[in-house]
Amino acid sequence: MRLRADENGLTIVELLAVIIAGSIIMGVVTAFALNLWTNTAVLESDENTFVSRLNAGDYLRDAINSAAGLINQNNLPDDNAGDPEPSDPSGNHWRIIHAVPGAINIGGAGTITPVIYFNRPSIDTSKDVILNGSVPYQDDVILYMDGNTKQLLARVIANPYAPGNRAKTTCPASVASQSCPADTVVAENVSAVDLRYFSRSGNTIDYTSITDPNTGEYIGPDFPSVEVVEFKLKLFKKAQLHSGADTSNQTVIRVALRN
Repeated sequence: MRLRADENGLTIVELLAVIIAGSIIMGVVTAFALNLWTNTAVLESDENTFVSRLNAGDYLRDAINSAAGLINQNNLPDDNAGDPEPSDPSGNHWRIIHAVPGAINIGGAGTITPVIYFNRPSIDTSKDVILNGSVPYQDDVILYMDGNTKQLLARVIANPYAPGNRAKTTCPASVASQSCPADTVVAENVSAVDLRYFSRSGNTIDYTSITDPNTGEYIGPDFPSVEVVEFKLKLFKKAQLHSGADTSNQTVIRVALRN
């Protein structure tokens, strides 16, 4: 079909101008969309870590405020001890730790890193303390970091001798069941936890006052002397997009014990 005299098509120059203008507009729209997508992903990461910090603060304050005290090792046996004490052939007790301040970095994949242990009074369904004579029964709680999930978790070991104990022993998520629910997730995207220990008056505990006779390491007056514990929880989340910014922040949680 021939074009009429008044139906001339686009010249090469006009066609190139249209293509160039369209490419510029498309580039601007694409750049805007990618920038918006990246900023949204970063904002979402920031929001997730903010929520994680709030949840961690709530859990630690509630759990440790009601604790009877910090301990070096779980008193009740744990069939799923994540980092067993090498000197214990049963494998049912977590590695012994001491009240020495410092940073505890999360391990790599497949690594379980204990952070702190404490016990708390066993309570019944009416929220009354269960007594063994005049002394309360105690449940154990293990705070640890999982290198696979980058989470700070809490394991509860319920005292089986406390009649009507409201608490339930918890398990790793991989073996959790109705009778042994999964450990509580205290915080997500954890990279490290810094710990410091204080007396009620705010003085730091002198951890150099006692030395372990076997290792020569400082172990201080240890956990019975600790009245306030400070957690500096460090969170890190890698950017989901190549051009996005990594999310890195921290929060300080200081909790007074009942002792």
